[in-house]
Amino acid sequence: MEGETQFAARTESLRGELLAHCYRMLGSVDDAEDVVQETLLNAWRAWETFAGRSSLRTWLYRIATNACLSALRGRARRVLPSGLGPPGEDPHAPIQAAGPGVRWLQPVPDALVTPASDDPAVAAVAREDLRLALIACLQYVPPRQRAVFLLREVLGFSAPEVAEMLGVSVAAVKSSLQRARANLDAAPADAEPPAEAEQRVLLQEYIAAFENADAAAFERLLRADAALEFPPAATWFAGRRRCVPCLARTATTPGEWRMFPTTANGQPAAVSYRRGEDGVLHAYGVAVLTIVPGGIARITAFGDPGLVRRFAMPTTYSGGLS
Repeated sequence: MEGETQFAARTESLRGELLAHCYRMLGSVDDAEDVVQETLLNAWRAWETFAGRSSLRTWLYRIATNACLSALRGRARRVLPSGLGPPGEDPHAPIQAAGPGVRWLQPVPDALVTPASDDPAVAAVAREDLRLALIACLQYVPPRQRAVFLLREVLGFSAPEVAEMLGVSVAAVKSSLQRARANLDAAPADAEPPAEAEQRVLLQEYIAAFENADAAAFERLLRADAALEFPPAATWFAGRRRCVPCLARTATTPGEWRMFPTTANGQPAAVSYRRGEDGVLHAYGVAVLTIVPGGIARITAFGDPGLVRRFAMPTTYSGGLS
């Protein structure tokens, strides 16, 4: 019992950052939590043989990274609708469902993975490395290159440390890092977001637009080059002139939607509920906003009621609309 207590005390503080690492590797908070549990179970089984030969943090990251690589073996990558094909042309046409076998990227609540710190810069860096666009791009990097990139560039382990973790040579680590950088450099980068206070204001205005079915507000809030995607639908739209009609036909009646502000992937987000025929507001999903100077650049609305529980919210909401 004493050994178990000691193990829990020493590893609990690392759980959040291990979850963030596994999420970056896997693109799914569900899969990441499973791998973290597996990592801690395997570490506990080997606890008596650990003997402090390396730092506890390095040892746990080695176990977690290799568990992620095993979990990725033979699995299709996780994607967003924009990774499946070109944008739709007609926002009034029926939304197309994705084919079988598509594995969707998931958002992650900041509360699960952002370190508690008195230094705002520490939290800001952690959030930047979780941005949805980066996670989506990482899924196109081969798993071992992805692991090397994250261990070296995000977590700051040395090349010899990463080589030992992965059981490869230092030269192989350097080569994998170079290839991973090349893959990621080809991806478009998000513009620098405005201050957090401005982002919160825009999030509240987006929520008000949805709850009040205000198409004119959508027109004002979205940039001209905005994009809209809503997994698990395969259809997505690019350009404000297509995004606004799609949003307007979704939010048609004031009071149909209720939303609550939150944060996911280091970005403003909204947990959403939709009123059913029974008059009750039922969990719908989570919308993650990419906000840049000039307005909202992307809305990724995950239509998955199961995600709502991840944000510590109930599956139904019976409160008022004020």
